[in-house]
Amino acid sequence: MSRVARMPIPVPKGVEVNMAAESISVKGPLGTLHQRLNPKVLISREGDELRFAAADESREASAMSGTYRALVFNMVTGVTKGFERKLNLVGTGYRAQAQGANLNLSLGFSHPVVYRLPDGVKAETPTQTEILIKGSDRQKVGQVAAEIRGYKPPEPYKGKGVRYSDETVALKEVKKK
Repeated sequence: MSRVARMPIPVPKGVEVNMAAESISVKGPLGTLHQRLNPKVLISREGDELRFAAADESREASAMSGTYRALVFNMVTGVTKGFERKLNLVGTGYRAQAQGANLNLSLGFSHPVVYRLPDGVKAETPTQTEILIKGSDRQKVGQVAAEIRGYKPPEPYKGKGVRYSDETVALKEVKKK
């Protein structure tokens, strides 16, 4: 059995977990998240803990039990604390401005880039060169951050572009004749 699946998930106060035949939903102060379940994974609730186990002895069932344990743990964390990803804009004239469900980006192109945020994800711009992406669904927050970074990834010679706050860019030396 997966080592990850052996660890139970504590369910904090104020969080509701509803298990149906093929899905699980977690409801908390920051929203509600749903996940379809694999029939090879068994979920049981013991008091205020969720436990995961493989339905049979196959390798796939063992792997999926750990995967679903991690997904449900992220759901519980998301509806209680939420997730955030911070992006930095590096470059002269690179700016970001959050306006409701849109994020306006000036990234050195001849036109402004307008990124429409999906439901459940919010963006804040504490300064013109910082973007904070927040939400309760970890996958959505990471995907939005990756799509925004994809408009102008950091280039290796000057380091200009959109980068994660914890990302380090190894700069190359300029080519010489």
